[in-house]
Amino acid sequence: MDKFQGRAVIPGQVKGNAMVSKKGFNVLSSYMGALVSNGKQTLCTDQNNPDLFQKDLTGAILCIPQVIGSTTAGMLIQTVAAMGIQPKAMLFLATAESLAISGVLLADIWENTKIVTVDGLGERFLESVQEGQTVEVAEDGTVTLF
Repeated sequence: MDKFQGRAVIPGQVKGNAMVSKKGFNVLSSYMGALVSNGKQTLCTDQNNPDLFQKDLTGAILCIPQVIGSTTAGMLIQTVAAMGIQPKAMLFLATAESLAISGVLLADIWENTKIVTVDGLGERFLESVQEGQTVEVAEDGTVTLF
């Protein structure tokens, strides 16, 4: 069992399975298929991300280095929350960018949907966490890997 301490940007307590990407998470490319098809699940459509491509991101705990892509990222995160196909949590290696922060805040305020968000977990976190591993996030930003 490994523990990591980060900053709770959107605090909350959640437990689930890790979806891990060693590359930046392109919000538009990842969620495009679900948005176009008005889907009930979120199969990742980012062909440039072999870690996540074609995997269901719905209800996942996303363990990522950063969000990349266009300024639409925040609105897209809010939109998947409105559709009910958002991740449970987003866990970041370093400081989360404004693209991600705007989305999780919009989801929380406009959709009353909390996407627990923790940043500053460090490189060792992303090296340690494995795909499908059980991850538990505490209110104070403590992340435990089982």
